[in-house]
Amino acid sequence: MKKHLTILTGASRGMGLALAEQLLTPNALLLCISRNSNTQMAQQAGTCGAELLQWQADLSDAAPVAQRVGDWLLALDTDTLASATLINNAGVIPALTPLREGEATELARALRVGLEAPMLLCGAFLGATQHWAQVPRKVLNISSGLGRRAMASSGAYCAAKAGMDHFTRCLALEEALLPHGARVCSLAPGVIDTDMQVQLRSANAAQFPDQGGFAALKEKGQLTSPADAARRLLAYLARPDFGAEPVADVRN
Repeated sequence: MKKHLTILTGASRGMGLALAEQLLTPNALLLCISRNSNTQMAQQAGTCGAELLQWQADLSDAAPVAQRVGDWLLALDTDTLASATLINNAGVIPALTPLREGEATELARALRVGLEAPMLLCGAFLGATQHWAQVPRKVLNISSGLGRRAMASSGAYCAAKAGMDHFTRCLALEEALLPHGARVCSLAPGVIDTDMQVQLRSANAAQFPDQGGFAALKEKGQLTSPADAARRLLAYLARPDFGAEPVADVRN
């Protein structure tokens, strides 16, 4: 049985973990790249017969990670693969304060993890697989509505997601020129009940004007669970028209 290869970043918790758990099927080859490995996920892979690799890496220093990914892909036997997908899920939101009060190291980390790392990984993935004519390829970049709507005290996160949207548009144009180009999409997943949401609704309202709105989403039960969000994302990824819109929202 040929394997469906998926490379997933930020897989150790939240929606990334939910995505990994749902991707672990008997015909899966799943490479997870996160700061921490997950023992429970390894046990699940052993039970269902999936092939799981977990690389521990800090994506704020993504160049060596991208190099490793490219080298690993070049060494694979494509005759064993049914498909290949890259999912850039990892992201960081720094302290919710006006930019003038932000810590330089935190801001730089958010941009490196949220924008530089996805760009480098996309380049490595698409470069190493460009001649895989018999293996359908997809790139799913997990974006955010905040890449399309400005929000005070979150400039680095908004900028990273806006940049992700726009470089995905560029990728779509590039891949469309190839006879077997990859299908790519930067997809907003909706509002999900993760640690990031805890950070948003727990912020100092004097520093973060939108704090009350995020607290209200939780109080009114309007947050999607990580498992449900992962199901919706994977369903979108499986759509026959995936990539027709390079920037999209799963809620549409």
